[in-house]
Amino acid sequence: MITVHHLESSRSQRVLWMLEELGLDYEVRLYKREPTMQAPASLRAVHPLGKSPVVSDGEVTLAESGAILEYLVETYGNGRFVPAPGTPERLRYRYFLHYAEGSLMPLLFLKLVFNRLPERVPWAMRPVARAISAGADHALLAPQISNHFAFLESELAGRDWFAGPDFTAADIQMSFPIEAAAARAALGDKLPRLEDFVARIQARPAYKRALEKGGPYTMLR
Repeated sequence: MITVHHLESSRSQRVLWMLEELGLDYEVRLYKREPTMQAPASLRAVHPLGKSPVVSDGEVTLAESGAILEYLVETYGNGRFVPAPGTPERLRYRYFLHYAEGSLMPLLFLKLVFNRLPERVPWAMRPVARAISAGADHALLAPQISNHFAFLESELAGRDWFAGPDFTAADIQMSFPIEAAAARAALGDKLPRLEDFVARIQARPAYKRALEKGGPYTMLR
């Protein structure tokens, strides 16, 4: 039995979705966030970093969402949810599996950190913290994030999914940062293809089943 160590409202929702797309049986061990929104210390008993997702499958214990998705598809996919080797689609598939967490999520996480900065300091320091937050967003984060999302919008101009014409694990990996951005600021008319991408993934039956298994799913803002 595959076990998913699942932190509420986190990246590990993608793992549940992948398992549902594959039609596999699995067990969910749910971990609640601390009041600080950090993962509980009990996750350290599963993996030294105390992070989620972590998947246990027999003697295999694996962390990192991209690595987990690759493992599940390679082990149980029977050729599904991954383009054929040696094709341009396979290269795009590999790229977006790494891009989601390597390039896009760090920017979105920094934006979250700076947005929360004013509420995390003593009240007397909040005007300074707000100025720092606004300055970082204006000078660094907003321009880069805007550039990345314009790039992603253009990537969907000639195909339905990020790797090519078919839905793959790369789309599952890309779902979290795009949903996070959509939750914080509507994608709207400026990014209609990404808005459509979100609507299409959320309409998939496996996505809906994963939400039922994983519990309430709220993007941190």
